[in-house]
Amino acid sequence: MNNNDSFWLRIIYVISIVISGAVAFLILGPRPEGIEGSLDVSGLPLVNASLNLVTTVLLILGLFLILNKKRALHKNVMLTSFGTSAAFLVSYIIYHWFKSGPKKYIGEYPEMYFFILITHIILAAIIIPLALITLYRGWTNSLPKHKKIARITMPIWLYVSVTGVVIYVMLY
Repeated sequence: MNNNDSFWLRIIYVISIVISGAVAFLILGPRPEGIEGSLDVSGLPLVNASLNLVTTVLLILGLFLILNKKRALHKNVMLTSFGTSAAFLVSYIIYHWFKSGPKKYIGEYPEMYFFILITHIILAAIIIPLALITLYRGWTNSLPKHKKIARITMPIWLYVSVTGVVIYVMLY
C-alpha cells in the first residue's frame, strides 16, 4: 500500500466513524428544546424508501453492466447509486433530527422485523467504509483491489438497500 492509499483509507475510516456516530446520536441522543416537530418530515420515510429502491435497481444494473464488460456505464451507474445512497443518508439524518426516536413496529411478525432491523443497522454501519473504499479503488483504477472488495461490498450494499425498503413496508 502506498502513502496515498494509506492517507485516503484513514480519511475513509474517519468519515465512516463520524457518520455512524452522528446517525447513532440523532436516533438515541437528546434534541434541543423545541426542535422535534418544528419541521414537517412526515414524508421523508417514503422518500428514504424510494431512494433505497432506486439504489437497489442501480446496484443490480451496475452488476449487470460490469458482468457484460461495459465498464464506463458501470462506473456511471455505480457513482449514481452512491449518490442516491448519499441522498438517502442526508434525508435520513434530517428526518431523525426533527423527529426523535425510531417508529415503533406494531405488526404481526416482531421476530422477523427485529432480525431484519438489527442486521440492517449493523450492515448499514459496515457498508459505509466498504462502499467508500470500493469507490476509491474504482476511482483510482486499482481494478484488482476494486474487484476484490466489490465482491464483498455489493451483496452487503444490496441487502442494506433492500431491507431499507422492507423495513419501510413493515412500518408503514
